[in-house]
Amino acid sequence: MRLRKITIIGVGLLGGSIGLAVKRRKLVPAGGIAGFVRRTASLNDCEKAGAVDFATTDLLAAVWDTDLVILCTPLAQMRPRVEEMLPALKRGAIVTDVGSVKASVVRELESLVAKAGAHFVGSHPMAGAEKTGVGAANADLFRNAVCVVTPTKKSNPAAVRRVEQFWKSLGARTLRLAPAQHDLLVSRSSHLPHVVAATLASHILHPAQPKQQAVLCANGFRDTTRIASGSPEMWRDIALANRKNLAGSLDAFISDLQRFRRAVARADAKTITTFFETAKQRRDDWCAGCASPSPE
Repeated sequence: MRLRKITIIGVGLLGGSIGLAVKRRKLVPAGGIAGFVRRTASLNDCEKAGAVDFATTDLLAAVWDTDLVILCTPLAQMRPRVEEMLPALKRGAIVTDVGSVKASVVRELESLVAKAGAHFVGSHPMAGAEKTGVGAANADLFRNAVCVVTPTKKSNPAAVRRVEQFWKSLGARTLRLAPAQHDLLVSRSSHLPHVVAATLASHILHPAQPKQQAVLCANGFRDTTRIASGSPEMWRDIALANRKNLAGSLDAFISDLQRFRRAVARADAKTITTFFETAKQRRDDWCAGCASPSPE
């Protein structure tokens, strides 16, 4: 897929990784990757990382004459940025995003972008890390990752295909879902695990715990709580934007924990064994399926 210019709004881990991947695969001509950042201090970081060809704090300059805009900001910043960039957005341009919540983003941005004669198509690459910032960017971040694309009845079919083609060109596998279905599924597989990891980290590492507690936190604790080191701002926005689905997922999870707690209180060895056996089998089966790419 060849583009003359792409613009990345928010050059952090995901935005920087997109820029590096585009450069490696030569998807745009030299000099064709623009990056918008909020802080002047971030300009040098972007150039040092090599994630974009030029970085700027001028949003209109970044978006001017671009073919593809990728919103890589926290969810709460997306609508204000789109409203600000509309005067510079050329007709026929495509706007997409990397947000972890889709229904509210698509609902707000689809009509806004259409006012400029451009096309919005929501997307969500299921890739990331607990580290933040462009210094953590990785050109292979999207390789073999699933990227969900969330078109609606109003979506331009050609724009949807181009967004899918773009993610595939970065090494991702695409999956189409309705925005609401996406939000329900990721509330279980992505948002709930982050809340669990954050709760474990906050509870077990609370200053009120004995000082020996942290010393006894080994690999299992480190692996289970790794994602708790993610951006608090980003996860605050995600929890608020997908609050209804997340609340339902939390209710179901708490119910499962309460069942296990009752089994422990009763010393019910059979139920406890079944609990662990079922979890192991389901995860082992999932891991085996991950070993080979699923059909698109």
